[in-house]
Amino acid sequence: MVKVQFVKMHGCGNDFIMMEGFSAALPQDMAALAVRLCDRHFGIGADGILALYPAEGYDFEMRIFQPDGSEAEMCGNGIRCAAIYALMCGITDKRELAVKTGAGLIRPTVSEDMRQVRVDMGAPRLAAGQIPCRLGGDTVLEQPLAVAGQEFRISAVSMGNPHAVIFIDRAVADYPVTEYGPQIETDAVFPARTNVEFAEVLDERHIRVRVWERGVGETLACGTGACAAGVAAMLTGRAADEVDIMLPGGTLHISWQPGQSVFMTGAAECVFRGEVEL
Repeated sequence: MVKVQFVKMHGCGNDFIMMEGFSAALPQDMAALAVRLCDRHFGIGADGILALYPAEGYDFEMRIFQPDGSEAEMCGNGIRCAAIYALMCGITDKRELAVKTGAGLIRPTVSEDMRQVRVDMGAPRLAAGQIPCRLGGDTVLEQPLAVAGQEFRISAVSMGNPHAVIFIDRAVADYPVTEYGPQIETDAVFPARTNVEFAEVLDERHIRVRVWERGVGETLACGTGACAAGVAAMLTGRAADEVDIMLPGGTLHISWQPGQSVFMTGAAECVFRGEVEL
């Protein structure tokens, strides 16, 4: 048996098993490990494994292995956890970091008290082919999509991973997210599947959101989803250029100017440390 150290962390309730490949080699099959360890009854329990690896020209590479064995390109709550974890583990002593991800270079900045992280998430991708999304038009803003006998108005945004944002005119707290989320995630118009955000606009600076995450299910928070919801709200005239996205697990502050990067600010916290035998 090989013993591997891990740290359990969360960002707004979106929880992760953190591992690093700097001090010891990680298993080759991280996808299978994620299926096993993310199980909340027979494993550690998490929304994914975040593994940090050495990467030339970067402070580290972050890879995201999800509970269904798939690998995500990017994770907004995860990048905040990864930045603090890297400091905790001594991988770096820098507060401003350059991280390699499947979505490209991401730049998190850790606060002095190591509780908050502001992340330059890069510019949103709005071209349908880059998301990818097969709904009509070069961009997809409030395009109709029929699923399960219902018509939804979809605004598609990529933050390095695909998102379908749906604005609803009722309380999101009692909306049937778990019914419609998986059907929209796997609809043929999203060839790489999609994350789905159900958004209730309270005013131009406050939006309540619940997220159905691709490969995970409903989670308490999604950083890239908060960014996508904020961008979609701004593009459709529902929000100002700074907005608080209120998720079941906490609030993320999103700011964006067209043509520039999206900035996300939020907390990340260590829950416990452990060791697992593989």
